[in-house]
Amino acid sequence: MGNRGMEELIPLVNKLQDAFSSIGQSCHLDLPQIAVVGGQSAGKSSVLENFVGRDFLPRGSGIVTRRPLILQLIFSKTEYAEFLHCKSKKFTDFDEVRQEIEAETDRVTGTNKGISPVPINLRVYSPHVLNLTLIDLPGITKVPVGDQPPDIEYQIKEMIQQFISRESSLILAVTPANMDLANSDALKLAKEVDPQGLRTIGVITKLDLMDEGTDARDVLENKLLPLRRGYIGVVNRSQKDIEGKKDIRAALAAERKFFLSHPAYRHMADRMGTPHLQKTLNQQLTNHIRESLPALRSKLQSQLLSLEKEVEEYKNFRPDDPTRKTKALLQMVQQFGVDFEKRIEGSGDQVDTLELSGGARINRIFHERFPFELVKMEFDEKDLRREISYAIKNIHGVRTGLFTPDLAFEAIVKKQVVKLKEPCLKCVDLVIQELISTVRQCTSKLSSYPRLREETERIVTTYIREREGRTKDQVLAFCLNFQVQFRCSKFWAYWPCSSFLLASHPYEPSLCFGFSAQQRSTQLNKKRAIPNQVIRRGWLTINNISLMKGGSKEYWFVLTAESLSWYKDEEEKEKKYMLPLDNLKIRDVEKGFMSNKHVYAIFNTEQRNVYKDLRQIELACDSQEDVDSWKASFLRAGVYPEKDQAENEDGAQENTFSMDPQLERQVETIRNLVDSYVAIINKSIRDLMPKTIMHLMINNTKAFIHHELLAYLYSSADQSSLMEESADQAQRRDDMLRMYHALKEALNIIGDISTSTVSTPVPPPVDDTWLQSTSSHSPTPQRRPVSSVHPPGRPPAVRGPTPGPPLIPVPVGAAASFSAPPIPSRPGPQSVFANNDPFSAPPQIPSRPARIPPGIPPGVPSRRPPAAPSRPTIIRPAEPSLLD
Repeated sequence: MGNRGMEELIPLVNKLQDAFSSIGQSCHLDLPQIAVVGGQSAGKSSVLENFVGRDFLPRGSGIVTRRPLILQLIFSKTEYAEFLHCKSKKFTDFDEVRQEIEAETDRVTGTNKGISPVPINLRVYSPHVLNLTLIDLPGITKVPVGDQPPDIEYQIKEMIQQFISRESSLILAVTPANMDLANSDALKLAKEVDPQGLRTIGVITKLDLMDEGTDARDVLENKLLPLRRGYIGVVNRSQKDIEGKKDIRAALAAERKFFLSHPAYRHMADRMGTPHLQKTLNQQLTNHIRESLPALRSKLQSQLLSLEKEVEEYKNFRPDDPTRKTKALLQMVQQFGVDFEKRIEGSGDQVDTLELSGGARINRIFHERFPFELVKMEFDEKDLRREISYAIKNIHGVRTGLFTPDLAFEAIVKKQVVKLKEPCLKCVDLVIQELISTVRQCTSKLSSYPRLREETERIVTTYIREREGRTKDQVLAFCLNFQVQFRCSKFWAYWPCSSFLLASHPYEPSLCFGFSAQQRSTQLNKKRAIPNQVIRRGWLTINNISLMKGGSKEYWFVLTAESLSWYKDEEEKEKKYMLPLDNLKIRDVEKGFMSNKHVYAIFNTEQRNVYKDLRQIELACDSQEDVDSWKASFLRAGVYPEKDQAENEDGAQENTFSMDPQLERQVETIRNLVDSYVAIINKSIRDLMPKTIMHLMINNTKAFIHHELLAYLYSSADQSSLMEESADQAQRRDDMLRMYHALKEALNIIGDISTSTVSTPVPPPVDDTWLQSTSSHSPTPQRRPVSSVHPPGRPPAVRGPTPGPPLIPVPVGAAASFSAPPIPSRPGPQSVFANNDPFSAPPQIPSRPARIPPGIPPGVPSRRPPAAPSRPTIIRPAEPSLLD
């Protein structure tokens, strides 16, 4: 066996392939392989079968190979075959191997001659092969036959390029000798993906089927239509030999006899034939593997490093450890409590930069959503005065009252305070929703243990719901009922119309609960101490611009205490418009059918145009949360929502009563006192609600998780059932561990390779521009007359073995590098090819000067033994082999 010092490199690739294929994962590494490319009936199957020494590939008319076949040849004392998809079965009968290939192909591609890029992995162990890894690809065809799809040529070329385009793959281009080599599809495809020719090896088949009187000597010597790695000729069995069950070993012997007996190939018989092709491919593949090892090792190390972080928690995993479940349960419950507290307090290590979560959302409920809900509870001025009037009259009864009754004030205040119940309870509901959402986010880390996650969510959610009832009771008791049980008239009675509150808090809209819209707007406009204070900036879309102007358009909005302005961009250099906030209100707009944005509108209460000819401006946001946030900002600027009220059509009773001057003064007095007192209650509620919810709901929930959750978990279920892993998590852990160990094993295999091995150098470049030519009139260069047919006037040369390596034409520009000019043998007419062919080699020094006919190009040397020259001959150092 040849190349024993490097044969162990190829089993390395096979081990790496199997290490990743066995766990159902792809290592995404381009492993060095040899891809066999050729047209239909080019002899690819025969070449592969000669490697194995057995008949095992399907045969027939049309396209037979419809899936790539990854063939791993491994030297072994016993002979058998294995498929990766049925690895436990060993095939000793190669007829069964052929049947299994056909069955596996039909299983994926069907029977309609379709193709598939999913490979079939076949391993062949034999004492008659060298260690090689090859890929048999479908033959190139141009015309669909039978049930083949119309784009069968495109499909095959795409699949072939998928395999041969890898930089780590060698290309074995198979071309029959009785075909014009310049039109070889295999060589053209190889040229497209390997323009330098570093990965392409040419194989010439059917040398025994050439026309009589022709041979392929110039092609096999790499003189005409050269390749960088040259060509190797083989002789396969004919169809008659196959049908006659001719033994492959006998065919190899016949091949050897053919090359030794043929006058055109006998001098290079040791470099032709299937055995030499096996050794050449083994050496080339070995060199390629060695060149790919550094990148292979780097990729494996990169994957191992990224995987090591994920499997760190699984390295010391011991399922039989009795303390593992207890320890894991305790750690997870503690971590759950820490995560919940961090999300509420806002001190987490991983801060969400995309959206609000946890405590930030609860904070927005306290300071934006809850004040907005309070302001929406506006009452009608006429209804309030009528109620005060009725209350005074009913309290006086049959008597005529001389003084303003306190009971009328208490009755009106109680009725107004009851209206605060709805926004307070809604605030509690919103906070509960955020708490439950936060609990679910924190339990996502427990997904490995579904029963533990389910029980944790159930216990904590149940506790939150229990606290909900108590919290709502306390809110109604402390925040609402206590406000009407005792009147602190010593303080509020001296603040008529709440002027003190409004002066102290000009930007607190919730303090204006109970005021009419006109009253609130007037008071706020008077008391704005900082008119240019910016309340909010951000992008909004004006949704109802005329379609003639481009439809909806996005602008940069700036909201201050007095105006709403919008600009072209956030630099705020080009102002589009400034809208004063006087007499403005907000109303909701129904979401469009084709729009994903949430819309609200700003309009003028006096029915004036807001912007140009528009009575209202429709502003659009991406989410409802953004809409609520902008509405809260408008509230701070004194722009309130439109009241939803049902109009009383009859309205007959509104003006059915008339007040005398004394009653009117009493109504006005109570009205002012109600405003003042309700403003104080509103401020108190705004202060007490967050404190009550934090104490009774949030802080108690955190304490429950830290101190009581573990006990509830122990009492609710068995510890073993709680810590039972999910099937997906167990499978994921096993897969990651197997991948981790496979990567380490692959790196260990690579590390065992000796660094002292020397690779075979790459042949020098050749002129292969002929592969780019697509003309149909190109000659058939591989067919040349045999030596018996010689030019007129030239005696037949005695052909013998040519020592040394095959002659390689000089590449373009190489002639210019010689220091000495060519020396003719004698003065006379120059060759007609001397100045016309830029790619020809410099004229050679003949052994017999008088024997050079004028029609023979100087690039073809004489094959006679060199004779003594008649005069001293100058020998160029660059071409010593041509004079031997």
